[in-house]
Amino acid sequence: MSIPAGDVPGVARTSGITTTASAPPAASVKGVERPTSALLTDHYELTMVASALQSGVAHRRAVFEVFARRLPSNRAYGVVAGIDRVLDAVSRFQFDDATVEHLLDSGVVAEGEMADWLRAYRFSGDIAGYAEGELFFPYSPVLTVTGTFAECVVLETVMLSVLNHDCAVASAAARMADAAGGRLLIEGGSRRTDPQSAVAAARAGFVGGFNTTSNLEAGRRHGIPTGGTTAHAFVLAHATEEEAFEAQSETLGVASTYLVDTFDVMEGIRRAVNVVGPDIGAVRIDSGQLEEDSRAARNLLDSLGATNCRIVVSSDLDEFKVAQLEAAGAPIDAYLVGTSLVTGSGHPTAQMVYKLVSIADSDAPDAELRAVGKLSPGKRTLGGRKDVHRIVDADGRFTGEVLSVLPVELQDDTMNPQVPLVRDGEIVADLTNPEEARQRCAERRSRLQDADRTPWPTHSPAIPTIWEGVEEPLSTPMPTGRAAP
Repeated sequence: MSIPAGDVPGVARTSGITTTASAPPAASVKGVERPTSALLTDHYELTMVASALQSGVAHRRAVFEVFARRLPSNRAYGVVAGIDRVLDAVSRFQFDDATVEHLLDSGVVAEGEMADWLRAYRFSGDIAGYAEGELFFPYSPVLTVTGTFAECVVLETVMLSVLNHDCAVASAAARMADAAGGRLLIEGGSRRTDPQSAVAAARAGFVGGFNTTSNLEAGRRHGIPTGGTTAHAFVLAHATEEEAFEAQSETLGVASTYLVDTFDVMEGIRRAVNVVGPDIGAVRIDSGQLEEDSRAARNLLDSLGATNCRIVVSSDLDEFKVAQLEAAGAPIDAYLVGTSLVTGSGHPTAQMVYKLVSIADSDAPDAELRAVGKLSPGKRTLGGRKDVHRIVDADGRFTGEVLSVLPVELQDDTMNPQVPLVRDGEIVADLTNPEEARQRCAERRSRLQDADRTPWPTHSPAIPTIWEGVEEPLSTPMPTGRAAP
């Protein structure tokens, strides 16, 4: 990464970091083939549809909700991300001839009513949900999917696959952004996850508060700022550090970031400043004792006249280490985070579930919906479509999220985090701009108490879930092991 940006042709200045200008997202390019997403699902979903066609419930109106029963331990909030990918997947969820033939040949379905249903499938229902960057709490209806039972039930796996990954990454990113206190955050975890997951993680990390990514496909596809300079291999490929620094300076300019810990951090800094000069943009430390090394680096840089040189650190960072470095007052200007971010910082899933909450008892379009829910210990769900609104105090802070199965009269000090996403099968929301989601996430986090925007929050969750007109779900703990015989 290059800090700060210089006036270099073809390079954009974004949040104080040199980044390449990105092309428009691929989805905006005409003629791009959009393959079906219909097989990004579980076998049992098609089994359910076939059985529902047999029993007669397939075409009955139904409501499904996506939510997390609980947040990971000691977390104050979650961040919604991946809604754009969900909507894209729904729009491509069609069983073309080749897909149906595969399912027939493999014995997943049989020719007849089920195969005909697959060939004709297009989601024609409605979806409402939390916009990207919105915060979620236990039982928040992140998505509400309405349509026939069959057309909704097949969307479970692809929706959860996207949301459980992207929300986990965005939630971790937001916690790191809170911990960093405005410092530059660089995402560099592509080598620690699947290639497509890496692109999704870069976008989700940006939504959560990161400034830039090393992933070029994320830059092309989503317009996220990208940047990068050199790794240890580049330094080792040269006979001396000086030769490596000279080649980098001649190619990328003095404003780029120089990796100085290949052999000895302090000696690396001396050599970099000697070669590049006191106008050197930044140095990166990727190992050792980051607090002590950053202090020593700052003192040395200042003594060499490189007072404007910034210090970037990496090396298995997470929100806890970032918070500790910030609390210690370490003179660090930017944090590069990889593994912890793309794996959700210890919680690689957002624990989202997709549950049927209402269904009609006949195929009649005006048939009344009946609330349904599970009573399983530790996995109880409440039937009925949930209306949601948040209470806001005089200072604009959130004080609670209210859920109700009956419409409630909203006051002026409330807000509804749900927005229309799909109507009659057509996407009605434009959520392709991750910068808008990033700004939304920052604004929503500003409505929490400061004590809950740390890795060790005072409240978990930050605001209570308030059930209006319905019994609160039982919080029976999950069994920890098998009982003795």
